[in-house]
Amino acid sequence: MKVTFLGTGTSQGVPVIACECAVCQSLDYRDKRLRSSVHIQTDTQSLIIDSGPDFRQQVLRAHIKSLDALLFTHAHKDHTAGMDDIRAYNFLHQKDIPIYAEEKVIEQLKQEFAYIFHEHKYPGIPRVATRAIVNEPFQIEQDTIIPIQVYHYKLPVFGFRIKDFTYITDANLIPEEEKEKIKGSKVLVLNALQIEPHISHFTLEQAIALAEELGAEQTYFTHISHKLGMHKKVELNLPKGIALAYDGLEIEIKH
Repeated sequence: MKVTFLGTGTSQGVPVIACECAVCQSLDYRDKRLRSSVHIQTDTQSLIIDSGPDFRQQVLRAHIKSLDALLFTHAHKDHTAGMDDIRAYNFLHQKDIPIYAEEKVIEQLKQEFAYIFHEHKYPGIPRVATRAIVNEPFQIEQDTIIPIQVYHYKLPVFGFRIKDFTYITDANLIPEEEKEKIKGSKVLVLNALQIEPHISHFTLEQAIALAEELGAEQTYFTHISHKLGMHKKVELNLPKGIALAYDGLEIEIKH
């Protein structure tokens, strides 16, 4: 299984508009972060988790030629705003693209992309097939997807485990029973927003502690803001087996 980080930034991305901090002015490509999203190529299919505002740019950059399904963690705009651009895959595959999300997320998408779901559809709009999910394992073709219920302050958000890969973004609390679903993962992705405390995201210190508790062979941090610091400096102080993800990072997971 191959995983590609399409974006590793927070809701504003990095650099932040009009910001002149050292991170936003950095020339290191690892400090250029689009909104968080990940591509998963399993043995049989191409899956993407979240389609934020940078979706078009991300899939072009990563040369993703097919899309079999789109999964949503939650309904915030930095994770959904680019859904219109899946229509390129409609034209390519000549079929509706399945989207998997909680019912409340689907209802939000229906409001924000009303033209997609309208009874009388305009020619050329995206075509989707909604698949409502709950906190129980489900199948996409041959692959079993395990939802993991986490909390973004008071908002329930889904993480996902696919084989030995677990992806968690936009969280500051993972219930104990949900942690059990994560344990045994070879690769774990967690959000680590910044150094200072935040109401709805793990800080770097909290993410490190959680990564060590969950014990994956390798943990990557994502959903990173400019307030975390420069990639090369933060990496120097991370424990063994923990690293910052960056846009374009590709990893192979053997199973």
